[in-house]
Amino acid sequence: MLPVITDPAFYAVAVPAVLLMGISKSGFGAGFGALAVPLMALAVPVPQAAAIMLPLLAIADVLGLKALAREADRALLKLLLPAGLTGIVIGWLLFGVLPAKAVAGLVGAITLVFLAIRTVFPPKADAPPPARAAGFFFATVSGFTSFVAHAGGPPMGFYMLPLKLPPVRFTATLAVFFAAVNAAKWLPYGLLGLIDLTNMGTALVLAPVTPLGVWVGVRIVRVIPQALFYRMFSVGMLLTGIKLVYDALK
Repeated sequence: MLPVITDPAFYAVAVPAVLLMGISKSGFGAGFGALAVPLMALAVPVPQAAAIMLPLLAIADVLGLKALAREADRALLKLLLPAGLTGIVIGWLLFGVLPAKAVAGLVGAITLVFLAIRTVFPPKADAPPPARAAGFFFATVSGFTSFVAHAGGPPMGFYMLPLKLPPVRFTATLAVFFAAVNAAKWLPYGLLGLIDLTNMGTALVLAPVTPLGVWVGVRIVRVIPQALFYRMFSVGMLLTGIKLVYDALK
């Protein structure tokens, strides 16, 4: 049998974290997904929390792709995927140099600033979509922050929200993007010593929670009104930003 974490306090935070991640992978409340690692990190160090979450993300990615992949914006992915993989390489090279806590705090601060700008200066209905260069930049940042703390959602939201895609296409495009980014993490995580028997055994114990979250989220995202969908995404980003900044300042 694989060794696993046995502390009940860990599972008290890990089960809600994994459920939240599964729901967010469906696109519903997607901004909440970045809270999963900080929540789990209440009981274990951030790198270990990220390692335990990686196989669970893989399960969620497979389920999300099966349900949504055909709806993705392929033209947009041609821009975003190379940038996201570039961010993975940067995160790998800088891992250990920049503390995960500091990176998470930076992501939180940027998230809050972005939301403040959108609140004070809301985009006009006839505003042009963001430049492609902005998409490459934010996708690169997303790959980097995703590698360090699985917190790639907020940077992608910076670019994706102003595009005003239909909720299902928005969700499907993010599903394909993060499935590729998460798959690219396995080799560097292994070389960094984060893939060990205890972390993988613990992930196996938590695995049944993942499809439950995805199942709930997929059914909601297909019926939720577009305005409410984006409002929920913004609320998720707000809570994520507050949580990440708070953790960085502790």
